Formats: sequence, structure tokens, C-alpha cells
Amino acid sequence: MIKTNRCKMGKVQDSDYEKIKELYTDEKVRKFLGGIVSNEKFNSSFNDMLTCDDNSFYWVVRLKDNNEVIGLASLDKHHDGLSTEVSYQFMPQYWGYGYAEEVVRRIIDYAFDELIIKKIVAETQSANKASYKLLKKVGMSLEQIVSRFGTEQYIFSISKDAV
Repeated sequence: MIKTNRCKMGKVQDSDYEKIKELYTDEKVRKFLGGIVSNEKFNSSFNDMLTCDDNSFYWVVRLKDNNEVIGLASLDKHHDGLSTEVSYQFMPQYWGYGYAEEVVRRIIDYAFDELIIKKIVAETQSANKASYKLLKKVGMSLEQIVSRFGTEQYIFSISKDAV
């Protein structure tokens, strides 16, 4: 279990299925994440979360005070197959309260201090202003602009040396 001031992050469990499915089927959440996913695709993704290897981490994010599931975060291989990517998605009612920033900062610290990862990336659509502002806030820098998934994507990074 990884903790922040207000949140706790635990491994994905079978019992998290419905709450995580809410994230994957919410139009606001999925707006910049490729849209709502089919049941088949979600089930495959959920199974991957349950059976991930030692180099992949998926955490259900809960509020410490009431155990409410508010989001999902991960540390996994990036699309390039070389980098380690931090990613996150939170239910809309929890946007704007600093939870994502708190969680991403903690994951970066965990990756650098516990996993001895030297560099972390994050990818977001250029249209997702809230996400790229968050990435800058946690100390990440814009490294590259690419066209992927039919849209312009920003790739941010942070190195252990920069922290």
C-alpha cells in the first residue's frame, strides 16, 4: 500500500471491477484517453491489471478517510517500449482538488526511490490542458510532441537527477 496525505493506493483486486469500469465508461474521464471502451476491451485491460508482472504497477486510488475509490494510477512500459510511464485517471467529481497531483508526485518518488527507475514519462493529448498543467506542476518537462492515436500528444519526462 502506498500512501499520500489524503489517499492510499493499493493493488487492483477483483472487487474493484465495477469502480474501475466506471472510469473506463465515463465520457468525461475518457475524453482524452481514446473514448469509452467496449466491455471486451475493458475485461482484457482489467485482467492485465490483475495479472501484471513485476515491471508493471496498477493501483486503485482511494480516499484515506472513507475508502472511496476515486481513481486509478499506473506505472508501466510506455508505447515506445523503452520508457516507464506514469498514468492516471480520476472520477470527475474528484477533479480540481489536487488528488492527481498528490498521487503522481508519490508515484514519481516511489519509482525513483524504491524501484530505482532513472526516468519517467507521461503522455497526454495537447488538448488536455489540465493534465499537462499537472505534469508541469510535478516537475516534468515537455520532451517531445508526437502525432499518435489521431491527435497531437505531448510527452513529458522527469529524471531522478532533476528531483
